[in-house]
Amino acid sequence: MSARTVRFKQVDVFTAVPFKGNPLAVVFDADDLATEDMQAIARWTNLSETSFLLKPADPAADYRVRIFTPGGELPFAGHPTLGTAHALLDSGYRPRQAGRLVQQCGAGLVELTGRGDGVWAFAAPPARVASLPASTRTALSVALRTDAIDFSAAPCTTDNGVPWLVVRLKSAEACVALAPDVAALTAIVRETGMDGLAVYGPHPEGGAVDFEIRCLMLGGSLGFGEDPVTGSANAAVAGLLKSQGLRPGSRYVARQGTALGRDGRVHVDYDDDANRIWIGGHSVTIVDGTFRPG
Repeated sequence: MSARTVRFKQVDVFTAVPFKGNPLAVVFDADDLATEDMQAIARWTNLSETSFLLKPADPAADYRVRIFTPGGELPFAGHPTLGTAHALLDSGYRPRQAGRLVQQCGAGLVELTGRGDGVWAFAAPPARVASLPASTRTALSVALRTDAIDFSAAPCTTDNGVPWLVVRLKSAEACVALAPDVAALTAIVRETGMDGLAVYGPHPEGGAVDFEIRCLMLGGSLGFGEDPVTGSANAAVAGLLKSQGLRPGSRYVARQGTALGRDGRVHVDYDDDANRIWIGGHSVTIVDGTFRPG
């Protein structure tokens, strides 16, 4: 690694309240860093993801980002997408088009827009979706240690750059209370070719939020543990709600992180005219300074 100093920010994503969302480390001016350097830094920060800002290779993009977990690189992830955009704007960057950013990443070009009231959102990338075989349902109920799975919405495998098994429960309360057999669940998730489980349930109508969601990382590049707030999984859930005819309207808010003492809020907007789903939230800068990569 070189001995130079680069800009660094640590931001909290999907929250306007510090320490209630999902933290992200952002390293600026990373063009001279080798892949192994980025991986070493991501292991050192020990956050779920660390993003690295680079000059775009595509003329349509404002910037390029590489996203690393402590275990490997991801082509796309939601909270690093929003957090990196926030860090860039917070540093004084002016988008080529007001209220719009285009991110280049391993999954291609991702558009972001300002949705008002400080919320930025990304256009959910397309996902490969497949229903979980019915033969796996009993094993899934046993592994989750619950009889609250809502099988009227078929559990599905999804991959929009991050592979999630998505399961709907009958209530938000059942989601928060979930205490699965991690070993048994890991075996099912890995057998389906996924890296994690996204489980969600509806809140009673009329509340501040519409859904509760939890995301368990169960191997692969995601590592192990529960993610506080997860953009890619919320994008997968939003897409399934639409395709399964269960979306609550043109927009909704999901809460995530309750079981971890967090209070992440994910804003979902359906743009039917453009056939897009926008996944958004607030972000707040926690640490602002410089970083010595070597």
